[in-house]
Amino acid sequence: MSFPPLLPKVDAILVLDGDGNRLAGKYYGNFMKAGSSSETATTAEKDAGDNNATAVQSVEQLRASFERQLQSKIGGIAANPQAAEVVTVLGKTAVFCGGSNQQQQQGGDVRVVHIGPSGESELLLAHLCEGVYEALNQLMGGATDRNMILDNLELVFLLIDEHCDGGIILETDGHKLASSVLLRDEQESRMGEMGMEGGQGQMGGPPMQGGGQPQQGGMGSMGMGGMGGDMTIAQALMQARNQIISNLSQS
Repeated sequence: MSFPPLLPKVDAILVLDGDGNRLAGKYYGNFMKAGSSSETATTAEKDAGDNNATAVQSVEQLRASFERQLQSKIGGIAANPQAAEVVTVLGKTAVFCGGSNQQQQQGGDVRVVHIGPSGESELLLAHLCEGVYEALNQLMGGATDRNMILDNLELVFLLIDEHCDGGIILETDGHKLASSVLLRDEQESRMGEMGMEGGQGQMGGPPMQGGGQPQQGGMGSMGMGGMGGDMTIAQALMQARNQIISNLSQS
């Protein structure tokens, strides 16, 4: 697929922890595809047995190898969220925000990395990376550490999808990205609850206590109340917004 000259293109978006392990991310196009750039994959396709499983394994090996080389260059570097750092890995331009070093231990150790072609503008890639990191920081309540990311992986993948589709950039503003992610997560939660209510009605399940009261409580009382335990900051914000929407609809 060819892109217009002025349309920014990325080959991958990665969210890595302090040790370079991929917590979330997506590769686009033919970048790090075993069938196109690896002799190992070509040989594997000729071997007998489960070719599909071998191909998948080869792709993961390629990506893991690339990410190790990437970590060898960015490890120990803390990039300011408003001033992304740039390195070159295997002829690709890698721009990243976040991370921590020995002198700077406060804040999160997670890095957001944008991988682009060697000819892509570094300033443009930096702008894209800074927007995504800003949105991620908002969604995680300022705690961009490994545990917080793992507890909210669904929001992280929604963020990547709202930012980029098939390598094509859709949105770069951090505030808009964060708002879109929360709105989309709320819509998917509503759809899931509607499906559960419909299935309960068809199965003839016992009526809920309080008659129609759960419907008046809206998504905030059902979606979050049923989860129990501690809520993440993103979930707490979503519950508060759902309560406001419910109050407005009743007035």
